[in-house]
Amino acid sequence: QVQLVESGGGLVQPGGSLRLSCAASGFTLDDYAIGWFRQAPGKEREGVSCISSSAGSTYFADSVKGRFTISRDNAKNTVYLQMNSLKPEDTAVYYCAADLILCGSTWSAVPWDYWGQGTQVTVSS
Repeated sequence: QVQLVESGGGLVQPGGSLRLSCAASGFTLDDYAIGWFRQAPGKEREGVSCISSSAGSTYFADSVKGRFTISRDNAKNTVYLQMNSLKPEDTAVYYCAADLILCGSTWSAVPWDYWGQGTQVTVSS
């Protein structure tokens, strides 16, 4: 069965860092684009970052550019989201998603076929 499992969330202070992992089973991640999304209480889900199947294209929301990095390790069938200089407004449940799509300018607006359960990130003093 196709599954995505996020891990790496937790409680960090403002300015701290976390690395989230998105591990796939039932399919090979290097055939798919992977997106990271987040949803905070009372807010709409928003796209954070996307990496293409070839890793040739990456995209970031304006709110995280310069602070977050997305990468993939095909040998581990895992995609990572490195989050640096975290702010309280980054607090949310973070989800990864997979689809056979391109990471283009509209990546966050299209339906994604596969979703993980999410991992909580809390940035607070």
